[in-house]
Amino acid sequence: MSISERQLRTPAASGFKFSNLCGTVYRQGNVLYTPDGNSVISPVGNRVSVFDLVNNKSRTLSFENRKNISRVALSPDSTVLISVDEDGRAILVNFKRSTVLHHFNFKKPVRDIKFSPNGKFIAVTHGSQIQVWHTPSHLAREFAPFNLHRTYTGHYDDVLSITWSADSRFFLTTSKDMTARLYTLYPVEGYRPKTFAGHRDQVVAAYFSKDHKTIYTVSRDGAVFTWSKKEEEDQDSNDEDSDEETMNGFLPPSTSSGPIDNSIPNTRWGIQNRNYFLQTGSKVTSTTFHPRSNLLVVGFSNGVFGLWEMPSFTSVHTLSISQEKITSVAINETGEWLAFGASKLGQLLVWEWQSESYVLKQQGHFYDMNTLSFSADGQLVATGGDDGKLKVWNSSTGFCFVTFEDHSSAISTVEFAKQGQVVFSASLDGTVRAFDLIRYRNFRTFTTPNPVQFNSLAVDPSGEIVVAGGTGDGFEIYMWSTQTGKLIDVLSGHEGPVSSLAFSPLGDRLVSSSWDKSIRVWDVYGRSSTVEPFRLNADALALAFRPDGKEVAVSTLDGQIALWDLKDAVQRTLIEGRKDVSGGRKADDRVTAQNNSSGKSFNSLSYTADGSCLLAGGNSKHVCLYDARDGVLLKRFEISQNLSLDGTQEFLDSRNLTEAGPKESLDDRGEASDLEDRLDKSLPGARNGDLSKRKYRPEARTKCVKFSPTGRSWAAASSEGLLIYSLDDSLSFDPFELEVDITPSTILETLHSERHYLKAFIMSLKLNERPLIQTVYEAIPTSTIYLLTRQLPTNYLERVMNFISVELEQSPHLEFHLVWISSLFNSHGKYLRERSGQFAATLRGIQKGLTGVQESIVKLSDDNSFTLQFLLDQQKRKQLEEEKEQQAAEVKTNGGGKQMEIEI
Repeated sequence: MSISERQLRTPAASGFKFSNLCGTVYRQGNVLYTPDGNSVISPVGNRVSVFDLVNNKSRTLSFENRKNISRVALSPDSTVLISVDEDGRAILVNFKRSTVLHHFNFKKPVRDIKFSPNGKFIAVTHGSQIQVWHTPSHLAREFAPFNLHRTYTGHYDDVLSITWSADSRFFLTTSKDMTARLYTLYPVEGYRPKTFAGHRDQVVAAYFSKDHKTIYTVSRDGAVFTWSKKEEEDQDSNDEDSDEETMNGFLPPSTSSGPIDNSIPNTRWGIQNRNYFLQTGSKVTSTTFHPRSNLLVVGFSNGVFGLWEMPSFTSVHTLSISQEKITSVAINETGEWLAFGASKLGQLLVWEWQSESYVLKQQGHFYDMNTLSFSADGQLVATGGDDGKLKVWNSSTGFCFVTFEDHSSAISTVEFAKQGQVVFSASLDGTVRAFDLIRYRNFRTFTTPNPVQFNSLAVDPSGEIVVAGGTGDGFEIYMWSTQTGKLIDVLSGHEGPVSSLAFSPLGDRLVSSSWDKSIRVWDVYGRSSTVEPFRLNADALALAFRPDGKEVAVSTLDGQIALWDLKDAVQRTLIEGRKDVSGGRKADDRVTAQNNSSGKSFNSLSYTADGSCLLAGGNSKHVCLYDARDGVLLKRFEISQNLSLDGTQEFLDSRNLTEAGPKESLDDRGEASDLEDRLDKSLPGARNGDLSKRKYRPEARTKCVKFSPTGRSWAAASSEGLLIYSLDDSLSFDPFELEVDITPSTILETLHSERHYLKAFIMSLKLNERPLIQTVYEAIPTSTIYLLTRQLPTNYLERVMNFISVELEQSPHLEFHLVWISSLFNSHGKYLRERSGQFAATLRGIQKGLTGVQESIVKLSDDNSFTLQFLLDQQKRKQLEEEKEQQAAEVKTNGGGKQMEIEI
């Protein structure tokens, strides 16, 4: 599909689907590796992201849990993923297709969930019990897919972890009651579950060695006990639990040809060694074990992690990776890569311990993400947050590749220059900064004579002028030269804080909106002394220029969007958006979501590349897409269904209302079990948010929305992170001017038998099945491309160019694509120039594809040139060494001859 007026003015605008989540790499829960060890699975809020470490890409699965995810587990064959939220509600997902198979409620918070190594069972903690379920089929759709195998009891407090044996017949559990227990999946005659006691703090995890003759238990206070078979058999059985398990109704598995190995349950276990990590003032917060290499990896509450080789307890190395506790640790199948998650920092690290280098190091914004901006080719996205950091993300891979920390306060606005690799940012610290994305440095800092907190920014199309406005004494707009960094003009006239600024596409006019209920149009170069304001009904919050520069959209505090014709200075359309942006009820609201008037307005606007649609976002869970000409709502996107956020529920449960207020609004952080979780280490005055409210739950809201210049995607800076929505390309059959005689067989016959390439190509475009178009496209000889493009009807131009822009990113036939693009521009250049606005999104898509190809070729060429240079240097070095050896041999030979002469 392509973004054209025909499509966007119809329900086809609903083609935008959730594509990826950037800006958030880890929130809480456990991170884990896929069985091949090439990807890391990380919970991000109520979604799950997969980071491909080999291909350097990330993707976010499309499903959503009800609340933030606490645990995830993946089957050994990578087909089934199960994610469990904070309340114990689970979703079973087909991992490869990202489709939801089943919903299930475990009815208690789950601290650990593990698939058995054979993939047939799922073990889940259930308070002080352990439940083992049969794994549901990922192929059959059943009414009650979860079938309980057995419930195991014996612990006296919450169970913390589960570890299976390699043969899936036994599993170890650890608990807050400072013990570990060994259970059997099927009853073993004469066996009673073993209890491993002796720790002085809750046992975090327990592991089997590779040969299952040794068991390791790790406690929170930093102790590691090694358990093995007792050498001396004695009659004392105090270390065994006297409670017997009920075995009625359970049959052991059918015996195979060989005898069943019962050495694990028949072993009398005893403590062989007691070792201690000796990390003063810190607790063990996460741990994992790699049986093949006997590596024990431990993360501590002070941000330190260490590797120990067991059972000798030899320290391999210890490293500090952050100042906050490491909440999750994972190791891949080969034992080479370690993955760490730090919940408070939102940080995800992948560390190769042998070379002591980072494979992946990603971190989102510490507080809210305030703003975003696309680069001119749509390849990069810059974001700014309350933490004062400016991050630049690659939209295709989803990774952040540079972070600037020059600002000392929250960043309110970021803007890319239309030309060149430069990004500008305005901050509440009173500075506007320009960053070079080639050398990765802050090369300009723009300041004002008097302190001003900037909350709006604009850059003219040439990148020569930067303007910013905000809250100062006179509410002025400041204008600087990018080349010199000097303040060249100050625009006065507004009577309230300047909320938004925008340059026209030609750069000759600047429009500003303010809280004084007006917008003003400034002539930047030939400005007269007086500027007439356009009066509004309420405070102006945001504005956006239409790409042709003839219209500007302004959102106001009363929830309306006014579309102004700048040439005639008249208001052409008024969109009533209060009902559209409303939705979601906060925990402390006393009225229904429909009657609540707080925050019902849009604070961010963005036009599509062709100016036919307008995207609007505000302080709610909804983002609205409007028809810019008629003001009709085309679609309302719901950015999150996460009930852990405030403002996502339409109806509140009155049972959660207490005398002190709603349960959700109460601060229960002081009731945390760990002392380090109860302590508030923040400095006085550094708390984020409204100090008068006892409110700690983040709200579901959108602070900024922007359309990509390519027109195929849009992004929203929200409470969940950077959400990217793109056009859904999964539907291949979308016929265009279809006729009865156009079928795949007739197209192939026209292509191969008759060799009418143009006719076959147009027929495939009409049928619009992508594999068929690709077959015809690649079968066209290179020598006939120029003739074919000259005869190609203009109504197929956009479809062909969109197809080529996608092929540029996926297909290896580079020269073939370039010949097509060159022929199309030579044949239809005049037609495309006259309709540049209509084809803007398509041309930017081709530009994005060409830029990506250029970067990959430049990188490959550089690598090849460096490799060749290295080989040549090695050859020269070898030749020099050979010459030196030859000279030394000659000197030695000549010296020996002279010595012989002297002796004679």
